[in-house]
Amino acid sequence: MKCPKCSYNQSKVVDSRHADDVNAIRRRRECEQCGTRFTTYERIELQPLIVVKKDGTRQAFNRDKIVHGLVRACEKRPVPYESLEQITDAVENALREKGETEISSVDIGEIVMDHLMHLDQVSYVRFASVYKEFKDVDQLLRTMTDILNDKNKK
Repeated sequence: MKCPKCSYNQSKVVDSRHADDVNAIRRRRECEQCGTRFTTYERIELQPLIVVKKDGTRQAFNRDKIVHGLVRACEKRPVPYESLEQITDAVENALREKGETEISSVDIGEIVMDHLMHLDQVSYVRFASVYKEFKDVDQLLRTMTDILNDKNKK
């Protein structure tokens, strides 16, 4: 690693620890020539995910959009924010496990709804009403009936 002060190529690691997320390591280094200390971060380079939207446009995967959608669906519900982060992590992991670089927004929505269904059914209906673009009350009632039927089967 090049020293930011003298550009010497040799440095030694003084301290190493996990950064905020588990996928990064923070390293304190010391230049072997001038003694300057500096910090570097080592991260896992993940393959970028591209989301193919319903209209055919493509954009980079943004986990913040999932979190935002979940927050809106769970507004005024007894759902801890940590649970929304866990769902978002699970969705991103499921997408990466597929091994594909392009993912349909429909697939993302289905995975989110599956997790949300087990967390809070009211939030699930809220999310589904936006995601599935319910045209009328009948579609909403069919979804709620499906939830009740699934609940009665258990």
